[in-house]
Amino acid sequence: MLRTYPKETPMISVTDLRAGTTYEEDGNLLQVLSYEHIKMGRGSANIKVKVKNLKSGTILERSYINGAKVQDVAVVKKEMQYLYKDSDFAYFMNPSTYEQTSIALSIIPDHQYLKEGENFMVSYLEKTPLSVIFPPKMVFTVVETGPAIKGNSATNVFKDAILDNGMKTKVPLFINMGEQIRVDTRSGTYSEKA
Repeated sequence: MLRTYPKETPMISVTDLRAGTTYEEDGNLLQVLSYEHIKMGRGSANIKVKVKNLKSGTILERSYINGAKVQDVAVVKKEMQYLYKDSDFAYFMNPSTYEQTSIALSIIPDHQYLKEGENFMVSYLEKTPLSVIFPPKMVFTVVETGPAIKGNSATNVFKDAILDNGMKTKVPLFINMGEQIRVDTRSGTYSEKA
């Protein structure tokens, strides 16, 4: 009788974890948001990572000793063009094959950043979409804000503004309605005038 053994799952060292890397731990798929290598005196180094649980969307912090290994996950990233969304799904198209796919909004917590016609990287595990990766900064138009106040271009005073995607943020006093600004997609805050 022939015995079959389970396939060895590839392991990666925690020192190879970088922002965007996906790995599995305790049955959860975790995507690295930030990585920090901490060396303490003569002791061994620690690796601290901030991760996002791709199933629940929660942000967690993990700490590993140097030399630890985690289970690697074969994630494929594809560039997809965003088409539109309804109450439950966002619809994307592969620009080279024109094949369309739907992704549940529940796995895109920051779906307010989706802009029709723009391309985004989508990560897949086999054929299942895991997440949509947004660029660090995106350009939006200010559709509603108070009047600009001259002479306040170098201060840290901000006013409320509503952007063309419906998002509310704070902008400097010199920003007018109709102007384009860059927004940091990681924090949702004003970055600079576009």
